[in-house]
Amino acid sequence: MDLTLKVWRQKNRNEKGKMETYQVNDISTDSSFLEMLDILNNDLLEEGQEPIAFDHDCREGICGMCSLYINGKAHGPDSRITTCQLHMRKFKDGETIYVEPWRAKAFPIIKDLVVDRSAFDRIQQAGGYISVNTSGNTQDANLTPIPKDDADKSFDAATCIGCAACVATCKNSSAMLFVSAKVSQLSLLPQGRVEAKERVLNMVKQMDKEGFGNCSNTGACEVECPKGISLENIAILNREFLKGSITNN
Repeated sequence: MDLTLKVWRQKNRNEKGKMETYQVNDISTDSSFLEMLDILNNDLLEEGQEPIAFDHDCREGICGMCSLYINGKAHGPDSRITTCQLHMRKFKDGETIYVEPWRAKAFPIIKDLVVDRSAFDRIQQAGGYISVNTSGNTQDANLTPIPKDDADKSFDAATCIGCAACVATCKNSSAMLFVSAKVSQLSLLPQGRVEAKERVLNMVKQMDKEGFGNCSNTGACEVECPKGISLENIAILNREFLKGSITNN
């Protein structure tokens, strides 16, 4: 495949960026999108040019680091996958592909296609955990009965990898789906009920502090989420937030 790439280049968060045009040739349809970018970077290095900075780690659809906005869609044209799982057979020979970083006030650009997603870390640190007794008298978790429906919903919420496709897709750059997944994961289990009130209030407060927008109620976040996190979690978040707000007064 021969392709034309329109790639966002930006030296740092303070300098103005722009789209640059590159040509790549003889790309195998079996290559992943990141492998195609690797080939382009090798070509740039051979030409004495600076390679394109993009984030990646596991390349197995687990870490969420590879997040890119491709042809106007988070993670590209395929569904329920991350960018590293996207293969070039999803594109046509001679096609022009637009590659951009996440666009959100809360995710400032570090360089080129790499954004600072530490806002998610701070939200998690605000309450996305449980306090565990480590004195040696910890109760066996298997002795605590949990309804299968609750366990299944908690596990489904726990599959969120924090890639932020939900934020990139939302016209308001909302982080509601991410926060709701983290709240649901713990609030549905008895181990997470102890700190449920403080957790949801602190995480929502931190989400607002980071500058994420309000939920747009369009459902675009669920559609573009590579793990298919359900909008039902946002309903759970709203319920938990209401309960926490009432009992906190």
